[in-house]
Amino acid sequence: MIRLYGIKNCDTVQKARKWLDQHQVSYEFHDFRSDGMDSVPVDEWINTLGWEKVLNKRSTSWRALSDEQKTGMDDTLAAACTQKEPTLIKRPVLTMPGKTPAFGFKTADYEAHLA
Repeated sequence: MIRLYGIKNCDTVQKARKWLDQHQVSYEFHDFRSDGMDSVPVDEWINTLGWEKVLNKRSTSWRALSDEQKTGMDDTLAAACTQKEPTLIKRPVLTMPGKTPAFGFKTADYEAHLA
């Protein structure tokens, strides 16, 4: 099953959802805020790709972290921080069985990922 993770009012998530809908791709949407973080496989993403690929270091949430948190960031701290502040995760996240998750939205990347 294809799953798209994000926040429904995020512009980039909206673009990704629109693209998937236009290309008649069946997917399940999981909103970090309204659906919660309990079933979100953030630890798996971080273990597979590293926290640097999962966290959005240009986000307001990243800038709100303390300097100590930023300089001491590692996989364990990243997983803990995303549970408290899911907006730290690069959005959207597109997951499919047997494929590495895709973070962010670019048409070419989605075309390649879904090929």
